[in-house]
Amino acid sequence: MYMIKRLLPVFMLFFALACKNINNKSEVIKDSSNQISAAAYQQEIKGKKVDLFLLTNKNKMSVYITNYGGRIVSVNVPNNSGSFTDVVLGYDSLKHYYERKENYFGALIGRYGNRIAKGTFQIEGKSFQLAINNSPNALHGGPTGFHNQVWDAKKIDNQTLELNYISKDMEEGYPGTLTVKVLYRLTDDNSIEISYQANTDKKTIVNLTNHSYFNLNGAGSGTINNHLLAINADKFTPVDSTLIPTGILADVAGTAFDFRKPKAIGDSVNSSSEQIKNGKGYDHNFEINRKSSAGMELAATVYSANTGIKLEVFTQEPGIQFYGGNFLDSTLLGKSDLHYSFRTAFCLETQHFPNAPNQSSFASTVLDPGKTYETKTIYKFSVQ
Repeated sequence: MYMIKRLLPVFMLFFALACKNINNKSEVIKDSSNQISAAAYQQEIKGKKVDLFLLTNKNKMSVYITNYGGRIVSVNVPNNSGSFTDVVLGYDSLKHYYERKENYFGALIGRYGNRIAKGTFQIEGKSFQLAINNSPNALHGGPTGFHNQVWDAKKIDNQTLELNYISKDMEEGYPGTLTVKVLYRLTDDNSIEISYQANTDKKTIVNLTNHSYFNLNGAGSGTINNHLLAINADKFTPVDSTLIPTGILADVAGTAFDFRKPKAIGDSVNSSSEQIKNGKGYDHNFEINRKSSAGMELAATVYSANTGIKLEVFTQEPGIQFYGGNFLDSTLLGKSDLHYSFRTAFCLETQHFPNAPNQSSFASTVLDPGKTYETKTIYKFSVQ
């Protein structure tokens, strides 16, 4: 009995530490905002381990990211009621992402974000053919683009995740072995910073972006047409019926594409404009008004009166694609079995222009050996 009394404090200390470790583990796996389980992501795809990573900041904002496609799964931001709103579309499990590859929810896009006409381009007179996965064009790097690859992941700290991927020469038809690093960082001012870096051993084309679908009222909560949107752009790139830019830059003034002052997304989305008809709504690239060629610039601002959440997008890129969820339909069941219906999300994809390899007037997307591709985009959230 004497020995039991002597050892009891040791046992109690060991038990307390064990419980603390269990609790810490559950905090990593579960978040009070939407109860996403890491176990639903801890599988293997083609022999590579997939996982779910949680980033948190001092404001208790949380971001979930999986290394399958570098996808942002969930973004829980403070709202005007003192609680949190998950503002991005996604799924509860890796299985759904894997089975529904072409939704691009939250994914890293490469090698080339957006469309390339007829899937062809030339470098120094040599032609390259890509897969036609958005007939008659190539879209978002092809069927096995970066969104469907397992990235090597390293969590730097509670607020930073590093992802790495090596795209082999001629993968999806692109020349050169491309070594890519992407850093996701959640800052204490409630910003998600995405830093992209790439190097190649042969001339190639590169245009990386993130394809998160946002609804500031909450994922699956209904239309985004009541969101107020402002885009810092005097010009946009009109498209043909296959959504390939015509090559000209058109003034937004007097058109449905004038978002220089905030207005509801739904104000002109059903206008008789030929461009609206071509995109089945908004699915267009805007040329960002820039003070310098390479600095960070405010590209767009979105606000929801329902939640008080404001999103600001800053980037070093020359363009931004505004997509209004025109191809979503109610057959898609997302997190918590919520329906992702027509125009219930928007995307703001920072980028070089679509089909730039075939338009000499657009900024070049060619990356040379010995050069480093570097760009950054910031999605900053606040409450008003």
